Amino acid sequence: MFRYIAWALLALYLLVVGLAPAALAPVTLALAGLAAVIAAIPGPVWLLAGIAAWLKHRPATPKPATA
Repeated sequence: MFRYIAWALLALYLLVVGLAPAALAPVTLALAGLAAVIAAIPGPVWLLAGIAAWLKHRPATPKPATA
């Protein structure tokens, strides 16, 4: 029984080690491209875009209750 478990674990290990790098390659390339796009835009532009988005979507202030 131990032999079957050992073979199954070996097969699982080889599957993970063999497939994980190939499966992660597109994700890594996409993140590298995203980082290049983010780096191409200057910091103050990101700051102004964040402020504009916050002003557009800020929570509404509650109106005071009247008696």
